[in-house]
Amino acid sequence: MVSAEAKQIVELLRTRPVADTNATLEEMRAGYEAFVAIVPMAADVVRQPVDAGGVSAEWISAPGADASRAVLYVHGGGYVIGSLNTHRELCGRISRASGARVLALDYRLAPEHPFPAALEDAVTGYRWLLGQNIAPGAIAISGDSAGGGLTIAALVAIRDQGLPMAACGAVLSPWIDLAITGESVKTRASIDPMVAGDAITFMAQAYLAGKDAKTPLASPLYADLAGLPPLLIQVGTSETLFDDAARLDAAARTAGMEVTFEAWNEMVHVFQSFGALLPEALEATERIGAFIKTKTSRAD
Repeated sequence: MVSAEAKQIVELLRTRPVADTNATLEEMRAGYEAFVAIVPMAADVVRQPVDAGGVSAEWISAPGADASRAVLYVHGGGYVIGSLNTHRELCGRISRASGARVLALDYRLAPEHPFPAALEDAVTGYRWLLGQNIAPGAIAISGDSAGGGLTIAALVAIRDQGLPMAACGAVLSPWIDLAITGESVKTRASIDPMVAGDAITFMAQAYLAGKDAKTPLASPLYADLAGLPPLLIQVGTSETLFDDAARLDAAARTAGMEVTFEAWNEMVHVFQSFGALLPEALEATERIGAFIKTKTSRAD
């Protein structure tokens, strides 16, 4: 049964939408930063700013994190909002649960920097990790929402560029179809207080800047997924983007990937970000950490 805390969060989200398309882009970005400030980062988590091959980033490490293992994290926000600030707390929990350091990327945002800027930054961050003598088998790539789609696109690009493949991927409420063809965008609109069709349409147009919405590296639902590493997919059953996650699961299995698919009852978009405010978020993060720990334990 869904927790009382989850019901309270849904009511809060109905009064404070994260992506209000009536606001200016600057107001949307500032509003998102203010909203996530309700969940502060744990005091014992250490952050270290770094230049990851020209991409602004931070090492985020919980006590005891193994420096030989890394999670490359690309945040959500529809490619137009979000930052290191909005995802530090979540990255800290992933570091604690996985026992690895998290390299959080502050990739370039649209519309100032449309596709493929975010993808280029993600691959640059991965190349930088390899240059730090971290074995590919000790690296996981993870992200939420648009960052979930970016995770899959980055894995495809890594394969296509002939780079050594990461050990695994973990995606949270992934947005993988910028053409927005999933039925759940319509059928679950009344129960999802986080993501509305008009908001993601705006974000998709900002990121694509006129390119085909089915471009595989922008919308990896349409990409060839053969040869990608094991994948964890988490999604809430109340999400308008539920079908993106379900179709990714189906496409990955068809491509021969090893997939773990978790549908969390009545959870909202990127419910994992609510941390200590939500019991289900803490449990989900532990499962993400356990998956990453298992898949990266056999480092090269």
